[in-house]
Amino acid sequence: MRSLPRSRLQVQKATLPATVPDGTRRRVLETALRLFASQGFHGTSIRDVARALEFQPSALYAHFPSKEHILAELVQLGHEAHHQALRTALLSAGSEPEAQVRALIRAHTVMHATHPQLSVVVNEESHALPPELAAPAMALRNQSAAFLLEVIERGVAMGRFSPPHAVATAAAISAMGVRIPYWYEPDGTLDVDTLADVHAELALRMLGGR
Repeated sequence: MRSLPRSRLQVQKATLPATVPDGTRRRVLETALRLFASQGFHGTSIRDVARALEFQPSALYAHFPSKEHILAELVQLGHEAHHQALRTALLSAGSEPEAQVRALIRAHTVMHATHPQLSVVVNEESHALPPELAAPAMALRNQSAAFLLEVIERGVAMGRFSPPHAVATAAAISAMGVRIPYWYEPDGTLDVDTLADVHAELALRMLGGR
């Protein structure tokens, strides 16, 4: 059950990672992202995307062979950006499991807070992709999930963490970030850095960090 309606995402600017070059292809992705986030993949037609861009529907096919291919690229972009953010955070955190958890959760939180529409589409619309289009992104998702779980398991082995169940706790910690787009207001009283610190602290408490 969603905390807030998706329609609130309609008024936000659709943001993509900086790795996507400027040009028509980026415009198509940004427009589709905004529509998929607010209306859902199945609630958006290729004509809706074309109309928002003031294109003829046939013009879109010069850039993407289908609506599913647009979604697949958005999902891949989201997972790539998320994975790279987690990997960079982990490499810079040192060897202590507590510091690694803080770094991972801060990166996870910032990603979901600064790219809310992309996060919603990645987390909620991936199921609409056929397996062959979803596979590369799903492989990245599994690798990203393994970062946190491996740190938790190492922390348990070292006597630093005492979660009731490592896998369930890792999933609950990750879910905090996934929910951010539905309640977080970037113009409110809670800035992104503070939110990231709060989530990192909550994660360590959930792990029974010492």
